[in-house]
Amino acid sequence: MTRFDPSGPLHGSLRPPSDKSISHRAALIAAMGEGETVVEGYLDAADTRSTLAAVDALGARVVAGTETRTIAVSKNWTGPLPPVRSDLGLGLRIEGVGLRGARPAPIDVGNAGTLLRLLPGWLAGQEGGHWTLDGDESIRRRPVDRITVPLRRMGANLSCREDRLPPLEIEGTTLHGATYEMPIASAQVKSCLLFAGLLAGGETRVIESLPSRDHTERMLAAAGAPIERVDDAVVVRPVEQLQPDPIVVPADISSAAFFIAAALLVEQSDVVLFEVNVNPTRTGLLTILERMGAAIAVEDEREVGGEPIARLRVRSAPLQATEVGGVEIPLAIDELPLVALAACFAEGTTTIRDAAELRHKESDRIETVTAALRVLGGKVEATPDGMVIEGAGSLRGGAIDSHGDHRIAMLGAVAGLVSEEGVEVRGMDAAAVSYPGFERDLAALLSR
Repeated sequence: MTRFDPSGPLHGSLRPPSDKSISHRAALIAAMGEGETVVEGYLDAADTRSTLAAVDALGARVVAGTETRTIAVSKNWTGPLPPVRSDLGLGLRIEGVGLRGARPAPIDVGNAGTLLRLLPGWLAGQEGGHWTLDGDESIRRRPVDRITVPLRRMGANLSCREDRLPPLEIEGTTLHGATYEMPIASAQVKSCLLFAGLLAGGETRVIESLPSRDHTERMLAAAGAPIERVDDAVVVRPVEQLQPDPIVVPADISSAAFFIAAALLVEQSDVVLFEVNVNPTRTGLLTILERMGAAIAVEDEREVGGEPIARLRVRSAPLQATEVGGVEIPLAIDELPLVALAACFAEGTTTIRDAAELRHKESDRIETVTAALRVLGGKVEATPDGMVIEGAGSLRGGAIDSHGDHRIAMLGAVAGLVSEEGVEVRGMDAAAVSYPGFERDLAALLSR
């Protein structure tokens, strides 16, 4: 058990760890490419190491070294600078195998759901190859039918346990393009189908009911793929090869989100976060919190490696309840647990709806978040597709279980800071999936 006690204000600045979603995609697209691709700032965490091990098993050559560099800030910035960190990510050189050169191999995805859902799209269209994707106990409970159903429409030969659970067996075969309208917005499903479309005959069209994160589209376009957005669809056509440009991975807004929430909720806090990815398909949390009354300044916006980044300054502020649903959900899907935590301190009743996707994460996050916050004294009710949270203005504290879910573990840590009696988190080591240095960075902001 790891204990987090009520704290004084958070002060200071840091550069959060590199973006997990972009890191996964960077390794996969570099492995699909011709020649060597340089990746700067690759996240060094358990999930993203699984992706490096996977592309290595498929025949890509990966050379990694720890990256150290000075964080770029604008000339007019006079506030505190973040520390020069030795863990800004890995500097990688990846020698790709080409779109059709992956060698047959068993793939251990560990706990990486992104890898489990993206990789089959690339492998399914490589004739003559056989691959088995499997992982840990948690991954074996995560359904894959949302990718197997549309991939089979494209001609893929796939099989899995109970026709919906890993291990997933892939027999490479010839694919044909298809049009698929996604019933639930998912960047992972969309990316899987776009990868398959690179090898399929004809045009592949993925229709989104709501926009989801677009990192895959940006990176494929930069690598020379014939891809475009047409109204509410992403359209890709087959290509002989990819030639990725150097890839720069910005700081992850999903990791920054825990410090954003902590700074908002702990009185007199003032925190600056550098180089944060502010891609508009990822900033739903900022929109929601600002509507609740949050004081978040987005400064020094610029583009690095095809992605918009900015400096975020967050100060504590009183919050009001809100309604969250519809188009906002895919733009904030990983941060919704923190919205629920913030709602416990907001005046009024907050409703989160249209978020059934939360039930298919590392844990059933509707149930695990509801249970955790109720144990700590929050007034929260689960619904089939979300939660209803009555703002009580405080949390008593207590003990929660992370259920092996990195985001629940870090949620518990933030809850401890703003609780009356402190919070003990069982399974805090789950945070290493996306943020191995979380406790260290949190302590640094509390000590300044």
